[in-house]
Amino acid sequence: MLPDLDTTRRMLQSHQTSAPQEMERAIAAAQSTACRHAFVRTGFDEARSQAANPSLQHLPLAGLAVSVKDLFDLQGQPTPAGSVVLADAPAASADCPAVARLRAAGGAVIGRTNMTEFAFSGVGVNPHHGTPAAHDGRFGTLVGPARVPGGSSSGAAVSVATGAAFVGLGSDTGGSIRIPAALNGVVGFKNTARLVPTQGALPLSTTLDTVCATTRSVRDAIVVHEVLAQRRVARSTAPLPALRLAVPTTVILDGLDARVAQAFERTLAQLRQAGAQIAEIDLPAMRQQPAYGFSAPESYAWHRELLQRAGERYDPRVRKRIEAGATLRAWEYIDLLRSRQQWIADMQACMAPYDALLSPTVPIAAPTIASLAPADGQDAAMDAARDAEFFRVNALLLRNTSAVNLLDGCALSLPCHTAGELPVGLMVWHAALHDDTVLHVGLQIEELLQKQ
Repeated sequence: MLPDLDTTRRMLQSHQTSAPQEMERAIAAAQSTACRHAFVRTGFDEARSQAANPSLQHLPLAGLAVSVKDLFDLQGQPTPAGSVVLADAPAASADCPAVARLRAAGGAVIGRTNMTEFAFSGVGVNPHHGTPAAHDGRFGTLVGPARVPGGSSSGAAVSVATGAAFVGLGSDTGGSIRIPAALNGVVGFKNTARLVPTQGALPLSTTLDTVCATTRSVRDAIVVHEVLAQRRVARSTAPLPALRLAVPTTVILDGLDARVAQAFERTLAQLRQAGAQIAEIDLPAMRQQPAYGFSAPESYAWHRELLQRAGERYDPRVRKRIEAGATLRAWEYIDLLRSRQQWIADMQACMAPYDALLSPTVPIAAPTIASLAPADGQDAAMDAARDAEFFRVNALLLRNTSAVNLLDGCALSLPCHTAGELPVGLMVWHAALHDDTVLHVGLQIEELLQKQ
C-alpha cells in the first residue's frame, strides 16, 4: 500500500525522506508500464525544481507531486482536454485558480493527465492518446487483465493509484472523479460545486461541473479540499455510533454486480458491528429524475462551431453525445431547470433526517478495455454492437454518481474491497454544503476499514 500525503508529510518532518526523493519515486512511477497512457504531457524537470525548494516543505502539499487533468489551464501550455482538435490551441496565459491554489500550497505539478475527450464519458476510453489500465491503489496491484480506469478523470486516478502523484486534480460533472476513484481503489471527493472556482477549466456542463481531486486517503482529501476551496473543514469528534446513516434502496441498488454487492454488504456489516445505526430508506424521487440532462445541450453550446470546423476529428462516441444536445429546445431547457429545483427539494426532504447516505459508487466492477474497444470500421454489425455495449456500460457507471450532481450535492468515494478483489468504491453522500459531515463520516469509515 502506498503511503498517503499525510504519512509522507510526517516522514518529511522526521527526516525519514525528502521531497526530492519522493519526487524521484513519483517520476519513476510515471515512467513505469503501470502508468502507461496516464499522462499526455509531463514536466519532470519543473517538478524536480519545485520539490527541491525548501520553502515549500512546510506547506500543506510539501513540494510533493500533483497531477493535473488535461482540461485545466497551465500557464504556457494549450488546454486540449484529451482531444487532438485543440492540440494547437493558444497557450494559456495563466494557471487556472485550482492549479494556482495547489502550487501556492506547495504542490509540484508533474504533468497533465489523460482523460475522456472533452470529459464526456464515465468509461475513460481515449482513442487519441490510448487508455490507461486501472490499477488498485489500495493494495498496489494492477487490475488485470487490463480494465477500464473510469472517466472522465482517468489519468488522474491512475496517477494517484500508481504512485505518480499524491493528488490528481480533476473534475466531476456526472461522476468523473468518483467513478475512476472507485475503479482504481483510491479516494475521490466531489465537493459542493460552488465551493471551488471552475474558471480556467474547459467546460462540459456549466450547471454541473465541479473541480475536485483524487487522493490516497480521506484524510488527504480533507487537506486537498481545504486547499482548493480555501476554507477550513469543520472537524467533528462524533463517533460512528452517533451518526445517522441511511442506505437508499431505490434504483441505486438495482442490478449490482455480484462482486460489488459482496463488498458493499460486507462493509455495511462491518459498520453495524462497530455500532453504526444504518436505516434502509426509499428515495422515490430517484425514479423521477428529469428526463433530459444538462451536459449535452450545454456542451453543444460550447462545441457547435468547433464541430462544424473539425467534427471528423472528434472521438465519434463523444461527438454523438454532444450533438444530441442540439435537439433540446429552449422551453425544454427552461423546464429542465425548473424541474431540477423541485427534484432537489423532494430529495432533500427524504435525506434530511440523516447525516449521510451510503451506496455503491458504481454498480459494476471495471470491464476490460478490450470489451469496449472503439469501432474499427471493418464490420458494421460488430461496430454497432461495440458501441451499444459501450453506451450500456457508460450509463451504468454514471447511474449512481450522476444523481449527486443533479442534486447539487457532495460525495466521497473510498475503497471498500479486500486484497484479491477487483476495486469497489463506497459512496458517502448528501445534499449541498454537507461537505464537512460527508468527509467526517468517510474518515470514520476509512479508519474502521483499515483496522479490518
